[in-house]
Amino acid sequence: MAGLMAEEGLPYGERTHTYNSRLAQEVGKWADAEGRGDAFHEAMFHAYFVAGRNIADIETLVQLAESVGLSADETRAVLAERRFQAAVDADWQRSRAYGITGVPTFVAEGRGVVGAQPYEILERLVVTAGGTPRHGG
Repeated sequence: MAGLMAEEGLPYGERTHTYNSRLAQEVGKWADAEGRGDAFHEAMFHAYFVAGRNIADIETLVQLAESVGLSADETRAVLAERRFQAAVDADWQRSRAYGITGVPTFVAEGRGVVGAQPYEILERLVVTAGGTPRHGG
């Protein structure tokens, strides 16, 4: 993975641990609902893959949510009450129904590719699904 990231000029740190991302997924769903999803997912990516932070830790999740403009108190409430547990369960169920066994998986119009893929493969998936390629990579 480090080699692929380097080839694309993307940051990637040395990870020494793997953390359970379930609560991070629930906060991510909430962030999506609050219109801050893209920013939160970017912050989460950097925290986990670049900085090696523990994304299973509630205070880490609160800090990341706060860093993208979400309320720390509301983040704690979302986590304590597990407000988005059912939504993430539904995502997992849909993934199982599609036969998805790894991440990332890209799905378009019932077709998919699994794992980190070169631009050309993802472009082919989009075009096959009826999309228009973005020329120039």
